[in-house]
Amino acid sequence: MRAVVLRQFGTLVKVEEVPEPVMGTGEVIVDVVAAAVQSYAGEVLSGERQYMLGLPIVPGGGAIGRVRDVGPDATRLQPGDWVYCDPTVRSRDEPINPDITLQGISARGAGGMKLQAHFHDGSWAEQMRVPTENAVPIGTISADDANKWLLLGSYLVPYGGLSAAGVKPGEVVLISGATGNFGCAAVAVALAMGAGCVIAAGRNESSLAEISKRFGARVRTVAMTGNEQTDTAAMLGIAPVPIDCVFDILPPHALAVQARAAIMTVRPYRRVVLMGGINMLGGPGLELPYSWIMRNCVTIHGVWMYPQTAPHELVRMIRTGLLSIDQADITTFALDEVAQAVSHAARHAGPFERTVLAPSSTHPAPAVLTAAA
Repeated sequence: MRAVVLRQFGTLVKVEEVPEPVMGTGEVIVDVVAAAVQSYAGEVLSGERQYMLGLPIVPGGGAIGRVRDVGPDATRLQPGDWVYCDPTVRSRDEPINPDITLQGISARGAGGMKLQAHFHDGSWAEQMRVPTENAVPIGTISADDANKWLLLGSYLVPYGGLSAAGVKPGEVVLISGATGNFGCAAVAVALAMGAGCVIAAGRNESSLAEISKRFGARVRTVAMTGNEQTDTAAMLGIAPVPIDCVFDILPPHALAVQARAAIMTVRPYRRVVLMGGINMLGGPGLELPYSWIMRNCVTIHGVWMYPQTAPHELVRMIRTGLLSIDQADITTFALDEVAQAVSHAARHAGPFERTVLAPSSTHPAPAVLTAAA
């Protein structure tokens, strides 16, 4: 089969002929129809993000495809079923604190690398092998809608954090870093979970305006200045009532003061969720006042990824209309155009922009699917 292969960090990835994946018990083989290209994919491939990856590897996190074959432990999945290939692979021998690898992206610790050695290759290929539990049924769809269903992967990360915080209907939720892909997805997810008001905070004013336009009156936007005290006051000033939950999804290049400005807006006895990349590439860490946390009984959740049930829950939310998969402007590239796709994803990292690889496609030029405003 044909697949994109990364052999050395900082070198161009190339499409090669590689052996088809071989299935074992507890695994599923999927024919990949649409594969996600994250906006930071170039930083992973160059080594800038310093992610743990055993090379050579087929990159790519997350895919929509059709089941080719299932193992003997699968009782419901059938060949031909449409599935989302969840890249968050967990070890099966420690359910309380599982080792995790993000298939085709990174791993966490020595255990994650051991897991990655088996579930090694990602979604930038004509076929991929995933654990049975990671092939999430999405029901019958049109092949033309496979790209749209990849938005599930963007929703999953903030859903994991907002679920951990127990967001309740009617609450006010502040999204710190709302103008990125995951931040914008967090706005959509918070609304779907019943937030009465979502405050979207970010530095890109044009993106904030687009967020306000697309999501309507329950969203209020704040343009960050970089001055901690000014920004905290602005976020507090625009909230209709005290803020119940602060969700931070700022990228690695953001400054800790940006996160702290948002965190300090949360009301007493409420929650903060940290899911971003602050300090990942070095620099000052996040400093919060001990006495403020203690006296205000603030709960701070550090959350990485999401529970195993989350993809199934989000599929239901999409199917019942709580979440839309029609919000993104999608550009699709053929597998041979992977270099262009990675470059495009970096340059088009706006809140409603997504880049997709179509491994089975041979179209000569990228196709653009634009969502209705």
